[in-house]
Amino acid sequence: MNNWALILGASSGFGAATAKKLASKGVNIYGIHLDRRSTMDQVDLLIEELKANNIKVVFKNVSATDELKRKEVVEHLLSMKATVKILMHSLAFGALKPVIDSDSSLTQKQIEMTMDVMANSIIYWAQDLFKNNLLKAGSHIFGMTSSGGHRQWKSYGAVSSAKASLESFCRQLAFELSEYSISSNAIQAGVTDTPALRKIPGNEVMIAHALKNNPGKRLTTPSDVANVISTLGLSNNSWLTGNTIRVDGGEDITG
Repeated sequence: MNNWALILGASSGFGAATAKKLASKGVNIYGIHLDRRSTMDQVDLLIEELKANNIKVVFKNVSATDELKRKEVVEHLLSMKATVKILMHSLAFGALKPVIDSDSSLTQKQIEMTMDVMANSIIYWAQDLFKNNLLKAGSHIFGMTSSGGHRQWKSYGAVSSAKASLESFCRQLAFELSEYSISSNAIQAGVTDTPALRKIPGNEVMIAHALKNNPGKRLTTPSDVANVISTLGLSNNSWLTGNTIRVDGGEDITG
C-alpha cells in the first residue's frame, strides 16, 4: 500500500512530532506548513530527519486555506497513486484578542479568518480527498483541539469558538463517513509547551495551573499526541469514531 499521512501544520508542535512517529513506522509524509524564512532551517532539518526513515517526504510551504494550493496537493497525491491513511488537522493560527475591549476588540475579519483556518478547513480538505478517492476504508481523520473548546480564557474567544466548531465537524465527518469505514475523531491535547501556546497571552498561568493540577504531574508533550495518533491511525479499526479523545494525563477531569 502506498500509504501517506497528510499533515496540515506539519513543521512544528503536534504536527512535527506526529510526522516523526509515523515516518518511523514507514508511513510516507505529506506536510503542509506556512513558515517564514527565519524558521525554514528548522523545517529543512525536520525533512532530512524524516527522509532518514527511507520513506517519501513532500513538504509544501503554502496556506492550508488556499483553495488552489489544496487542489494542487490533491492532484499531486493522485499522480502518486497515494492513499491518505491519515489526515491530521493541526493548524494553530488565529486571532488572539478579547471579544469586548475598549481598545482592540476582535473584528469580523479576524473571527472569520480564525474559523476558516482552525475549523472550516478540515471540511474542505476532507471533501476533496474523499471526492478523489484518496480517503479509503481504513483511513482516519484527526482534528487537534484543546480544553479551550469548552473553557474560556481572555483573548481566546475566536480560537475557542474555532476549537468547538472543529470538534463538531469531526463528529459530522464521522457520521457521514462511517458507512465507508473511515473514522474521524478530535484529539484534545492537554496543555503543551508549543510555539502556538507561547503566543497566547497569559500562557505562563496556563502552564503553572496544568503543572499543579495534572494528576500526571507534568505537561502533555507532542510525543504523547503522536503516539496516540500513530496507534489509532495505523489500525484498520473504523469503529472508534465521532469522539473527542483526551490525551492529557487526566488534566481535563481535574478542572
